Amino acid sequence: MGDDSEWMKLPVDQKCEHKVWKARLNGYEEALKLFQRIEDEKSSEWGKYLGLIKRFVTDSNAVAQLKGLEAALAYVENAHVAGKTTGEVVSGVVSKVFNQPKARAKELGVDICLMYVEIEKAEVVQEELIKGLDNKNPKIIVACIETLRKALSEFGSKIITLKPVVKLLPKLFESREKAVRDEAKLLAVEIYRWIRDALRAPLQNINSVQLKELEEEWVKLPATAPKQSRFLRSQQDLKAKFEQQQAASGDTVDDDNEEIAPQVDPYELLEAVDIISKLPKDFYEKIEAKKWQERKEALETVETLTKNPKLEGGDYGDLVRALKKVIGKDANVMLVTLAAKCIAGLATGLRKKFGTYAVHVVPNILEKFKEKKPQVVQALQEAIDAVFLTTTLQNLSDDILAVMDNKNPSIKQQASLFLARSFQHCTPSMLPKSVLKPFCAAFLKQVNDSAPEVRDAAFEALGTAMKVVGEKAVNPFLADLDKLKLDKIKECADKVELIGGKRGGGGGGGGGAGAAVEKEKPASKTTPMVEAASRPSGPPKKAAPSKIEACEEKAAAALPASCMQLLDSANWKERLASMEEFQRAVESMDRGEMPCQALVRMLAKKPGWKETNFQVMQMKLHIVGLIAQKGSFSKTSALVVLDGLVDKIGDVKCGGNAKEALTAIGEACSLPWTAEQVVSMAFSQKNPKNQAETLNWLANALKEFGFAGINVKAFISNVRTALGATNPAVRTAAITLLGVLHLYMGAPLRMFFEDEKPALLAQIDAEFEKMQGQSPPAPTRGVKKGAEEDGEEPEEQEEEGGAGGIMDLLPRSDISDKITSEMVSKIGDKNWKIRKEGLEEVTAVISEAKFIQPNIGELPLALKGRLNDSNKLLVQQTLTILQQIATAMGPALKQHVKNLGIPIITVLGDSKANVRAAAMTALNAWVEQTGMKEWLEGEDLSEELKKENPFLRQELLGWLAEKLPTLRTVPADLMLCLPHVYSCLEDRSGDVRKKAQDALPTFMMHLGYDKMNKATSKLKPASKDQVVAMLEKARAMMPAKPAAPAKASPPKASSSASVPASKPASGKTVSPTILVVGKKAPVKASMKEDDDRSGPIFILVPNGKELRIKEEKSLKILKWNFITPRDEYVEQLKTQMSTCLAKWLQDELFHFDFQRHVKAIGAMIEHMEDEREAVVGCLDLVLKWFTLRFFDTNTSVLMKAMEFLKLLFSMLSREDYHLNEYEASSFIPYLILKVGESKDVVRKDVRAILSMLCKVYPANKLFPFLMEGTKSKNSKQRSECLEELGCLIENYGMNVCQPTPAKALKDIAVHIGDRDTTVRNAALNTVVVAYNVCGDQVFKLIGNLSEKDMSMLEERIKRSAKKAPPAPAKQVERAQREVPAHPNATFARKTAQEEMPNKLNQARSQNIHDHSAPSIPKEFQLDLDVIENDHTHVSELPDLVQHKLDELLEPVTIPEPKIRSVSPHFDDLHNSTASTINFVISQVASGDINTSIQALAQIDEVLRQEDKAEAMSGHIDQFLIATFMQLRLIYNTHMADDRLDKKDIFKLYSCIIGNMLSLFSMESLAREASMGVLKDLMHGLITLMLDSRVEDIEDGQQLIRSVNLLVVRVLEKSDQTNILSALLVLLQDSLITTAWSPMFSELVMKCLWRMIRFLPETIKSINLDRILLDVHNFMKVFPKEKLKQLKSDVPHRTLKTLLHTLCKLTGAKILDHLSMIENRNESELEAHLRRVVKHSGNLSGLKSDRGSEKASLRMDEKMSKTKVSDILSEIFKKIGSKENTKEGLTELYEYKQKYSDADLDPFLKNTSQFFQSYVERGLRMIESEREGKGRIQPSSTGTHGSDTITHLPSSVPISTSGEDMKPAMYYERLKILRQRHALENSKQEERPPLSSLLSKPSVASSTDMLHSKLSQLKESRESHFQQEHSHSPTRTSPAANLDDLKKRLERIKSNRQ
Repeated sequence: MGDDSEWMKLPVDQKCEHKVWKARLNGYEEALKLFQRIEDEKSSEWGKYLGLIKRFVTDSNAVAQLKGLEAALAYVENAHVAGKTTGEVVSGVVSKVFNQPKARAKELGVDICLMYVEIEKAEVVQEELIKGLDNKNPKIIVACIETLRKALSEFGSKIITLKPVVKLLPKLFESREKAVRDEAKLLAVEIYRWIRDALRAPLQNINSVQLKELEEEWVKLPATAPKQSRFLRSQQDLKAKFEQQQAASGDTVDDDNEEIAPQVDPYELLEAVDIISKLPKDFYEKIEAKKWQERKEALETVETLTKNPKLEGGDYGDLVRALKKVIGKDANVMLVTLAAKCIAGLATGLRKKFGTYAVHVVPNILEKFKEKKPQVVQALQEAIDAVFLTTTLQNLSDDILAVMDNKNPSIKQQASLFLARSFQHCTPSMLPKSVLKPFCAAFLKQVNDSAPEVRDAAFEALGTAMKVVGEKAVNPFLADLDKLKLDKIKECADKVELIGGKRGGGGGGGGGAGAAVEKEKPASKTTPMVEAASRPSGPPKKAAPSKIEACEEKAAAALPASCMQLLDSANWKERLASMEEFQRAVESMDRGEMPCQALVRMLAKKPGWKETNFQVMQMKLHIVGLIAQKGSFSKTSALVVLDGLVDKIGDVKCGGNAKEALTAIGEACSLPWTAEQVVSMAFSQKNPKNQAETLNWLANALKEFGFAGINVKAFISNVRTALGATNPAVRTAAITLLGVLHLYMGAPLRMFFEDEKPALLAQIDAEFEKMQGQSPPAPTRGVKKGAEEDGEEPEEQEEEGGAGGIMDLLPRSDISDKITSEMVSKIGDKNWKIRKEGLEEVTAVISEAKFIQPNIGELPLALKGRLNDSNKLLVQQTLTILQQIATAMGPALKQHVKNLGIPIITVLGDSKANVRAAAMTALNAWVEQTGMKEWLEGEDLSEELKKENPFLRQELLGWLAEKLPTLRTVPADLMLCLPHVYSCLEDRSGDVRKKAQDALPTFMMHLGYDKMNKATSKLKPASKDQVVAMLEKARAMMPAKPAAPAKASPPKASSSASVPASKPASGKTVSPTILVVGKKAPVKASMKEDDDRSGPIFILVPNGKELRIKEEKSLKILKWNFITPRDEYVEQLKTQMSTCLAKWLQDELFHFDFQRHVKAIGAMIEHMEDEREAVVGCLDLVLKWFTLRFFDTNTSVLMKAMEFLKLLFSMLSREDYHLNEYEASSFIPYLILKVGESKDVVRKDVRAILSMLCKVYPANKLFPFLMEGTKSKNSKQRSECLEELGCLIENYGMNVCQPTPAKALKDIAVHIGDRDTTVRNAALNTVVVAYNVCGDQVFKLIGNLSEKDMSMLEERIKRSAKKAPPAPAKQVERAQREVPAHPNATFARKTAQEEMPNKLNQARSQNIHDHSAPSIPKEFQLDLDVIENDHTHVSELPDLVQHKLDELLEPVTIPEPKIRSVSPHFDDLHNSTASTINFVISQVASGDINTSIQALAQIDEVLRQEDKAEAMSGHIDQFLIATFMQLRLIYNTHMADDRLDKKDIFKLYSCIIGNMLSLFSMESLAREASMGVLKDLMHGLITLMLDSRVEDIEDGQQLIRSVNLLVVRVLEKSDQTNILSALLVLLQDSLITTAWSPMFSELVMKCLWRMIRFLPETIKSINLDRILLDVHNFMKVFPKEKLKQLKSDVPHRTLKTLLHTLCKLTGAKILDHLSMIENRNESELEAHLRRVVKHSGNLSGLKSDRGSEKASLRMDEKMSKTKVSDILSEIFKKIGSKENTKEGLTELYEYKQKYSDADLDPFLKNTSQFFQSYVERGLRMIESEREGKGRIQPSSTGTHGSDTITHLPSSVPISTSGEDMKPAMYYERLKILRQRHALENSKQEERPPLSSLLSKPSVASSTDMLHSKLSQLKESRESHFQQEHSHSPTRTSPAANLDDLKKRLERIKSNRQ
């Protein structure tokens, strides 16, 4: 007893381990009580017993063991950690309990196993029990079988995996022990309960007596499906449901658990057999043999092999081709029969994998049906039926239709019979109209065939089709048949029994029933067709109707009665009302009580998805979405509706609702499952709209749900089909979907499509390029809780679904059989040539296979030998092969790392650099696939480092230094390398020492400083000191570990896995860390990272920059100057940046992955504005880092860099910061390198940045950098730099040229002789710019040029539009002045004219006279756009209507102003009323909405009172310009501003349109609108009509209708010539500018058609000469051929109709109206008009007219040749005299009017250039006065008429393209702005409106002309100045006036500030 007392004191857990059995027994009893007592399943007590439970069950003492088993059962039931013990405990139970004689022990053992299953450990338990079946003790085997049977009986086939169990049954039936056989029989019966006939095939080979006994037992089983009776812990909700049902013992329809007993396909339970490897080696020779016996022998071998029911997938192409050849060409019918059987066997064994070969064999089989022999026909029928089940009808339809018209009746008959049999397998969705229609058409022909067997077959096929899809669907195709034939078809239909409906076998829950095929299709999609044939037993016929009735009952309980009655009403309104009630009912139901399946079956009830009314259909689809959102929606319910949804997804009206419903189902049933179903359904029908929209939905859904669990493989084949579709929408959708997939999967996705056509591949690549650099969006939707039956499933899917698994999806070939022993022996041959041959064969095998399996036979050994070949070429060839193997094998390459990968490292020690480089490339290719772990494990790497080869050491250390920083964890074996790294630090080779030092920090980041320091203890003291010092240094440079592991394979790995939505799994929430296949990032790391990233990223270091400048000057650090950046520069920058930037940002900036750079730049953009000071503080470093990026090749990084730099420079400019020399010299030269970039977008951005640079860095200092850039070898860079230099000279004058203008121009002129055209042109343009600035002096400055270059230059100067040199411009403030930065054009690089296409350019510039107006130097130009957009100053508005407007109506005498330049005093010339109107008009364009509305209200008040409206006369253009400026402001600014209330904008629009309607209802005022203004107004109104944002405003439609009305009013009331002209030019512009919407051109053309319709009434008021000139200009820009090339032919038709109408109305006289066109003979217009006139029968009239005209002309000529010269001489004398100059000009004008073709050249050519232009201006002025409708009464004061603003081309009154500018408009705009800023004084309107000074309305829009507005003013001033020298010496000098003008501009500027 003393012993007892000893152990009694011990704690329980120690008792359980005691050697005394009584102590143990006592311990077990106490443990049992303890286990029952502990309530908290997570208590720490449980942990103490973790290691003891196995001892409980394996106790050697039987009594103690029994108690131990009870305690173990209690432990497993209650402890949360029990799962960890499963393997050892169940193994113990099997070996030590199941052999016990005591029944109680065995019973407890079984209970423990079942309890483990309940706590979710079924797989482990099953594995241990299956291992137990191999035990020699029959007792144990029997107990294991019994346990498996009980587990299956209680938990069901969903929890217990049957495949491994079924596999072992035949072996158990062969056991000697009867007890084992009997137990196996019971197990087989239990398995049959769950999977029914699927069990027959695996057991077909057991003893026939046993099989018979089994059959007898199986028949006794009840037909109802078994149900799970015991549930897992995660299935407690199901358990509760089950208990309720038991309590109620009701037999109700089980809504959502129908899937508990899934149908098992017998095929799935079979083992696949690889028959390709078993084919005889001489098979392909024998099959071609001449003797039929040999061919027969070969076929018999194949037939035997294909009898295996399940075949391994592989490349069966050659075999299928051989069999196809036998069927098609062999004359021996016996062999044809054999080949057909082989095809049938292959198709049955491979199933869907045979689908790719189906289309190749079907045509041959169909053709062979011409054979009459029954056995041949039967074999062919079996073959074609088996083939059909592997593919779809769509794929075969073309081949079948091709033989339906065959002459041979047997072929037609068999084709029809084949279709009849095929239809039996189909469901209605598999036979859409598009498939059925062509077949029915073919059958209808055959119904009338002469051969009765053909007719009968056709009837049978039609009958089957009718049975499948219903009479309603087939009848439209049978309209032409008589009643007899229709009856026959119906009779056939009644006889047909559909296989598709009988699916589901005895299993119940899964299948539909024959009678209700049309209404139900749940299981047909999920189970393949083959099993149907092997399933004789089926459910009782009434099963389906009872289900439908049950659904109806459930639905009736949930829905109102009226709703149920009207569901299938014939009246659509009643159906709609029913749907509305349905919706209300669904909305009010609770989740728990909603019978989802019953409801959706009601929706699918007739008319179901065939509903014809779209409103009802929309409601129906909406309700489906609602049910999915609100109820517990199962996959069964989903399968009821998916078909219908897919059918409607492409519908214009219902598609949106269908997509919403699909998304809701995706949330309820998981997206991966839903997407797979939906896509396969969409592609089983042929509707391209549905296919396209399905793919679009999926692309969008992926972004919303994320990528977790998506089975890419399932989509790839359908995407392939879509890419080959004829419909472009389907192809586009497929490419878009690929783009989204690429976001998640990265580069490997492309591998699936490498064999697509190049054009398609280019589109795919373009889509991938778009996605480059983007990261996938965070998922916003996820799977609803409880939708997944299995709690673990989602997480597992997530792991697999990541991008890591993508490589596993690629189809891989097994090349082991191709690596023959002969090939291997060749590789090892003594002769190097034969070795080379062997290697080439290997290359060919791998290239052909593309992707290979890891099994490559003896190849590794052979290749390893070649890596140390004496012939270096072979070593390189072997390395290339290894690289190829890496790409082809993918991640499975890991298993070859040790035998093939490490030898690659050995090659790094080769003395030849090219061999080492090849080895490094191969090594990196391997690491990319395998990751680094395998390489670092074991001693291999340290062994390599140990070798004292300097090449090997430096390469290997360099490689490790590059790879280690990218890893998050490394194997412990890395420590083994340390001693060798230390010895490398003292190596004789300097390179090795350097590399070892570089590698130290990377080793340290993984091993830690302490470990590495400790390892130095084994070194000699001298070495140790040295190494420790280096470790200290390395410690400071140690890189941080990456937050997420950098994956080696796809470059997008880190982003691709994306952040999955956290999912609840067994009570824990997983923090959203980045998933990586196989590992999970630790939560802490991600949290820490987030903490780091808050706070500022730029750190302000006081005087940091100054210190760096000082250090660089004193050469303490490297000067930033290199051709390509070396490592030391990068390291230096990294060190300098470490103090100025946040740690995480620096890691991102210097990361190897470019995507990290993109992210880093994004972060810098976000923080730049808030941390301006700090950014400026480290500006030099930031700019230096960007210069490094200029050497990257990745476009997405470059584009992001450009985006940052643009924002940076605009910020610096706002801060008024100026770059210092240090910053400029380390950045600008590298930026200039990029100006020669091949990509347009990059060049554009660089130019924009250069333009911004001038604001922060003096232009004269930028000049030398650009000059340096012109020396580049890159021609693009040279030309761009020259262009930039030109812009600098143009904007800043000659002072900008450094070191001197002469030196600079000499260097520029050198490039005139460049080989490259663009460089030559750029050089010429730059010299021309200089010429425009300083005139002929340029020729002195450029020095001697070759004759050829000089002639080119002179030619260019002549052609240049800026020939007359202006007075030398003052260059006082040029260098400091700012240039307005246009976003994409440098230094206002191109004028609008230059940007136009060439032809237009020529057309516009053709007739400009030699002395065009020179441009005004920039000091004197106003940037009106900038001022216009300044809305900060809103001036007080005077009240217009307070004025006594009556006085306005009194005639005002307006004195004509004297000719003088515009002086600042002209403000005083205006009376107050006019200036008030001006001021109010100027406020219309205000940026403040209320100010603008007030102004508009005042003007409206004036316009509404007829007696006062006349006051607006003379202000119309001004008012319209202000209005369209406001319209543009609303469109660009207000509409985009979310802060503004849209009601205010609507109110403003209403005011504008109201005013316009008032204005254009008064014809007198409307006609004052000039052409350019009308053009802009129409542009603004049409843009407003097309603005989609307006529709979103309340009453937006009403607004658009008002605009429509206004446009009609403008067309009717304006001057008809002006509006027609405006529309023509607007049309021309809209067709040139691709950025404008095609709808714009369409609306302009509609306006033109309206104008054309009213031409008969308006023709008299139209100036035809001007209209024809516009048409001529239009036709110059768009000749007939070019017009026809446009996408639409409407512009061509519009033009033709206009000309035809004009010809019709004016007849041949129209040809007299071409006076304004120069070279009219070359005009396409004249030729066209002649043709039209000729066709309209007017030619005879024309001829006589012309004849008489010519005769009279000749008479006139004779009579007056002498007179003419006298008259003209007289006139010119008058013009030359001071007194009569006005009179002379008037006479000359009248003479020209009378004789329009009079030749003035002889009288003008001897006069001076100045006199000629004076005459032209005078004529122009007179004409404008006469056209001015008498409003302006010229006074007699001015000698030379009014102040002329524009120049006049010599030969024609207006330049051909109408490029003649209208200064009035700019003047008006300038005036509006001045008044807005309260700068315009009152007395201004006394000068006549400038519009009256022009002879012809202009064609260019007022906005296009802004840039030349003041240049023309200046020219007119200068010319008058010259006149005044001869006429009025008292005139003020223009210089003074210019000074005045400058002062006024200063006032505007200071006002703004």
